[in-house]
Amino acid sequence: MSSTIIQCQQLNHVYAGKVALNDINVELEAGEAIGLVGPNGAGKTTLLSILSGFLHPTSGTVSLFGQPPGATQLIGKVSALPQDARLDPSFTLKEQFIFYARLQGYTTQQAILEVNRVLEAFALSEAADEKPGVLSHGMAKRAAIAQALIGKPTLVLLDEPTAGLDPVNVRTVRSIIAEQTSSTTFIISSHDLAELDRLCRRILLLENGRLQIENIQVDEQQSATRFITLQMESCPAPEMTAKLAALDGVLQVTNPQKNEFVVAYNAEKHPTMDQQLMQCLQTNHWQYRQLSHGKTLEEKLFFSE
Repeated sequence: MSSTIIQCQQLNHVYAGKVALNDINVELEAGEAIGLVGPNGAGKTTLLSILSGFLHPTSGTVSLFGQPPGATQLIGKVSALPQDARLDPSFTLKEQFIFYARLQGYTTQQAILEVNRVLEAFALSEAADEKPGVLSHGMAKRAAIAQALIGKPTLVLLDEPTAGLDPVNVRTVRSIIAEQTSSTTFIISSHDLAELDRLCRRILLLENGRLQIENIQVDEQQSATRFITLQMESCPAPEMTAKLAALDGVLQVTNPQKNEFVVAYNAEKHPTMDQQLMQCLQTNHWQYRQLSHGKTLEEKLFFSE
């Protein structure tokens, strides 16, 4: 059974006369990864900073597990990774992680066991006795995320966790987050829509400090109308659109950007639409890069009616 973990009511924040958050009203439930998207300056980092207890709102109310942000009752339950967070360069990873674990109430022996678990999960065991300054960018980023997961918190706030990482490290971080979502709720701010599409079941869109969309569901399985997205090699867009639209069961075909086509169809009457599409492509000798069920997150956020 789900329960509300975050509640914001008429939340506002103003910096030197500039409105950063404007009347935010939202409730978020446990048990799902939640994406937070929006252009630079939209208010994402401000919202995460308020939820973390780093900032106080100008007006309105916000609670986490029924407590105000930063309350002592939230120690060990809520963790945050600010954008571009850095570890202390004077101490080894293990020394710092043990210190953070002790702050959560662990005994020294318990802290050592917990730190070893986190270091192993993030493939950092061999770097445990290294100081942050000698780590590669990818390892330093993984270490910063790892410290946010010490103590198995119930809620983790991540601000741009994969920014600047190479594909291998992005995959590692994604896998770790996915493995943790059964017991931990993540709120992830990112410009990488493809990553959020893979990780998150719900998306919040902030723009100019306002919550424009608060219930984009990545899972579309509840609707009879389904979508298939085709990423194509070079192809004649008008001809392809017309031929796809003529297939039995197709409701609409859109071409939101070059070589990308979104096909809407009735899944109850035509459950094998993907096979029809493949047959159409083969007949017309059109080469495709990828066929995926559902719309991309970019399409849902910025191109849907």
